[in-house]
Amino acid sequence: MMNNATDAGWTDRSVGAGQDALLLAARVLLGAIFVQSGFGKLMALGGFISGLESQGVPAAAVLGTIGALVEAFGGLAVVLGAWTRLAALLVAVFTVAATLIAHRYWDAAPEAAKMQQIQFMKNLAIIGGFLSLAASGGGRFSIDGWRMGRR
Repeated sequence: MMNNATDAGWTDRSVGAGQDALLLAARVLLGAIFVQSGFGKLMALGGFISGLESQGVPAAAVLGTIGALVEAFGGLAVVLGAWTRLAALLVAVFTVAATLIAHRYWDAAPEAAKMQQIQFMKNLAIIGGFLSLAASGGGRFSIDGWRMGRR
């Protein structure tokens, strides 16, 4: 049986050796839903803006357009690892705003409150993932890594 110091050393070495592959997986897994959802919003921008208006969002046309662009192209930048730190921060801010607009479980009808709370908490986890990417960068298997000469 290994002691805690040995366990930590093995874990650090194992994860460290695969760090770039793990960052690639994290980028793809976090960014994919934003690419799909963002481009979906751009293809049906009027409906998205109408939904924002119905939720009382001021300047819904402007903010909806900006939000859909950030979601789609920010998500794509995260997946590709292009300007990863900036893209991750922008998509995190978008996710905070979207969470506060769409998943206000404290205002939801009792039958919807639990599902909205789950969506709210899921988005908090996603925000945490984006903050981790903002802290770490895209890794070697990214456009950023290629541009910085990390091959």
